[in-house]
Amino acid sequence: QVQLVESGGGLVQAGDSMRLACAASGRTFRNHVMGWFRQAPGKEREFVATINWSGSNTIYADSVKGRFTISRDNAKNTSYLQMNSLKPEDTAVYYCTASSRYSIVQNTAPSYDYWGPGTQVTVSS
Repeated sequence: QVQLVESGGGLVQAGDSMRLACAASGRTFRNHVMGWFRQAPGKEREFVATINWSGSNTIYADSVKGRFTISRDNAKNTSYLQMNSLKPEDTAVYYCTASSRYSIVQNTAPSYDYWGPGTQVTVSS
């Protein structure tokens, strides 16, 4: 079992930056593919970014490519989502997630086994 807790959300203005963190506890963190998803009001949960165990492979949604960066620190059992040039359309609840079933990056929600409770990110125009 892996427990995930996100932090770092809040209210920012368009163009600002924000870094989300995901602290993991429980089973060995470094064996898991990590990901971030988000869900805006009235919309389905959507993929944002994912990273493999070593950090050597990442995938991003087209909507955040070039603006967001996913990373991880296995020694601290933490993954990060650095978000730059934020836009109002980035407003959503952001969820950290982990997969124990795959060793390669995954961009679909059913591929993930563990989810954090989410953290709200609001970008004002």
